[in-house]
Amino acid sequence: MDNLAVGPAQTREVSGLSIEHMFVLLLAALFILGPERLPAAAKWLGLTMRRLREFATTTREQLEAELGPEADELREPLQDLAAFRAAEPQRMVTRYLVEILDSTPVPENRPTGRNSTPVNAGRRGGPLRPGESPPVDPDAT
Repeated sequence: MDNLAVGPAQTREVSGLSIEHMFVLLLAALFILGPERLPAAAKWLGLTMRRLREFATTTREQLEAELGPEADELREPLQDLAAFRAAEPQRMVTRYLVEILDSTPVPENRPTGRNSTPVNAGRRGGPLRPGESPPVDPDAT
């Protein structure tokens, strides 16, 4: 029922087509077929769609009956693929990065928290001397 929700940024969808798309298709069919042949074409399309659904349902039931428990093993990768296609790349990358950061152990000698000593605490301002290495912030690298 997700695709039937109506909101400010969404339009009502039926079979993956919005109302606007269906209206354009109906208008095009009216111009192409004419008002005389349009009812017959709509009836044919409805019967064909019903036959396709029945064929798909019958085929799925036969496969499940023949495969038995192996059908579940085949269904899992397909569900994973469908979830991958439906996922938003930005959300996936964010979730992946958060999981990495949450699972990274913190070394014992590394300061943590807000009361840690700043990197430049013991250093005076100004340019580096020859041979002196710049300060490194381990949190930034």
